[in-house]
Amino acid sequence: MSSFEWNKIIASVLTAMIVAMASGILAGQLVRPKELAKPVFIVAGAEPTASAPAAEGAAAGPEPVGPLLATADPKKGEQIAKVCAACHTFNKGGANKIGPNLWGITEEAMAEVPGYQFSAAMVGHKGEKWDPEKLNEWLWKPQALMKGTKMTFAGIPKAQDRADVIAYLETLK
Repeated sequence: MSSFEWNKIIASVLTAMIVAMASGILAGQLVRPKELAKPVFIVAGAEPTASAPAAEGAAAGPEPVGPLLATADPKKGEQIAKVCAACHTFNKGGANKIGPNLWGITEEAMAEVPGYQFSAAMVGHKGEKWDPEKLNEWLWKPQALMKGTKMTFAGIPKAQDRADVIAYLETLK
């Protein structure tokens, strides 16, 4: 190959690199990402950092569901609870999965589902009853209620959705 051919190849490569660099600079000028004022989501179990302030009301806890239980819809709660079916069963005498069977959970004490190995955090609450307010806290953020629990579910943010799920769990007796 002659030197003229090499010059054409090198010039083509350099031109392609300059075009790529120029298009990158132009794209950077056209699309300017903005810093978010607060995080879009918080990973379950992660502690908020100074650069990522905690969500509004996170320290206050969940909204009370007592007033919402009067209008709660168990059918809607059953639909919302379908995400729980990946780890839990809801039928009478059903086998435990990753999580315990939830049939009759509102009548049982914490950490007392037969044949299920509970985390140390849950065993620390053994004997306490699952009342609607305790279920509300659990469904809001399990890690906030019992730090160190095996349940990695992030929680249900809407109070009405939690009330609907609690109403559904109340029907499982």
